[in-house]
Amino acid sequence: MTTARQASTQAKDRPRRRGFRRPRIGSYSILGLCSILYIGPLLMLLLTAFKTLPEFFRDPTGMPESFGFENFVEAWSLAKFPSYLMNSVIYTVVATTICVLTSVLVAFPIARGYFKGSKQMLTLYVIALFLPPALIPQFQLILNLGLFNSRAGYILLFLVNPIGIIILVNQIKAVPRELDESAAMDGCGYYRFVLKIIVPLIRPAIATVTVLHAIGIWNELVLSIIYLTNDDLFPITRGLIVFESVYGSNWPPLAAAVLILMTPMLLLFLFLQRYIVSGLTAGAVKG
Repeated sequence: MTTARQASTQAKDRPRRRGFRRPRIGSYSILGLCSILYIGPLLMLLLTAFKTLPEFFRDPTGMPESFGFENFVEAWSLAKFPSYLMNSVIYTVVATTICVLTSVLVAFPIARGYFKGSKQMLTLYVIALFLPPALIPQFQLILNLGLFNSRAGYILLFLVNPIGIIILVNQIKAVPRELDESAAMDGCGYYRFVLKIIVPLIRPAIATVTVLHAIGIWNELVLSIIYLTNDDLFPITRGLIVFESVYGSNWPPLAAAVLILMTPMLLLFLFLQRYIVSGLTAGAVKG
């Protein structure tokens, strides 16, 4: 009797399992197609970076005859990439560090509601996500402060990130309030409590904000065109435009230059990827 019941149960489950397999195959097919659409251009860019110019014109999508690094050396030396890369590193590291630190200090009292109007403040940050950039008032402010065409003025443009504060606020709300009371009873100061206790607990959210903000600064082009006119202050994106205008028809070195541009942020993402998914999930679900 037990064997017959198990057989009937398995027979009932078979159609259900088949029903689950069909949507799963369709989902995998869609994901595979999207992967090809994303990976295809990147793979072509990678192959182009290792080709010579005659090879590229002969077969743009084919494999290179030999994998050499001559195009990378040429792009690095001709485009002043060391100078542009150092500028981008300075802008990204300084602005991201200041932005993340101040965002944590701002997000904590908003999440806890320690001052009147904290909910309204959070609402303003949400509204700021949908507002266009205020280029004209921003330009006038930088100009009146005497920071036009300077490193400090360019860094000042990236010190506020509304999405970062929203992610941190939602993550801090998941931290128990009892920790605040225990720290206050033990005589722990505000800044020490935030930096020593809260920051380690919200590490995934901090990693997410760091990556999002750093990528935004690293890939920024419009603001560098508006606020920087000195060639010695150009970030790497502006340097790539200069390189393209001079060597625009020489596609293999240009592809190598693009790969050089994307490598630092790719390494940063790979280094912090284990924190990013949990940070984005917590920021999206908890309210």
